[in-house]
Amino acid sequence: MSIEPGDEVALAYVGRFEDGDVFTTSNEAVAREHGLAETRTEGTFSPLSFSVGKGEVIEGLEEAVVGMQVGEERTVTVPPEAAYGEYDPDRVREYDHEAFEAMVGQAPEIGLHVEAQNGLHGDVTAVTDEAVQVDFNHELAGKTLVFDIEVLGLR
Repeated sequence: MSIEPGDEVALAYVGRFEDGDVFTTSNEAVAREHGLAETRTEGTFSPLSFSVGKGEVIEGLEEAVVGMQVGEERTVTVPPEAAYGEYDPDRVREYDHEAFEAMVGQAPEIGLHVEAQNGLHGDVTAVTDEAVQVDFNHELAGKTLVFDIEVLGLR
């Protein structure tokens, strides 16, 4: 039985950048091999489950599974426009220190992850005497992603 929109699927996956660096996986051994295991808690290496066509995962991954069957494996290359979009320099904002601290409730430091009042998430990318720079682009924006996927289940 082939996967169609509306089906619930479960995938094993390894996500890589074009240069081969692994950024995510459902496989604990692969995560350990690539230094990703420290970023997750024990037991969080589980298949990715989603309903096809509901926008629960990136478009390129959703489109790739349509027509696949349980047990089938595929490597899928997903361009930025079908993943997290192109990098948008207009989504990088600067705030004075006082305004930043009032919004976030703490002093700025590079790498700090913040959530704006409008629900956007960003990361502090620069701190100078004059300003705090926050990048609200998704961390994978502008990147082509390569996924090795295997369909484990279908409902």
